[in-house]
Amino acid sequence: MANTTSAKKATRKIARRTDVNKARRSRVRTFVRKVEEALASGDAAKAKEAFLAAQPELARAASKGVVHANTASRKVSRLAARVKALSVSATA
Repeated sequence: MANTTSAKKATRKIARRTDVNKARRSRVRTFVRKVEEALASGDAAKAKEAFLAAQPELARAASKGVVHANTASRKVSRLAARVKALSVSATA
């Protein structure tokens, strides 16, 4: 348990930051899940729309340090490839 005033304040700050980061991480997962569901349903237009909404959320999470920048980039890249593959197969 923290004894000094500064250590007690630090634990309060950490708790607040943890809550904010949990909310951000949850928000990112929700947006990614919407893309996944659209891909699973086979709706190319809906998948593209969901992907365009998820992309800035991932970038924001990376800029805030909630997820690593490379992780966000990898997720965007893989989702983009799957959305593109779906739209190509839908038009073909």
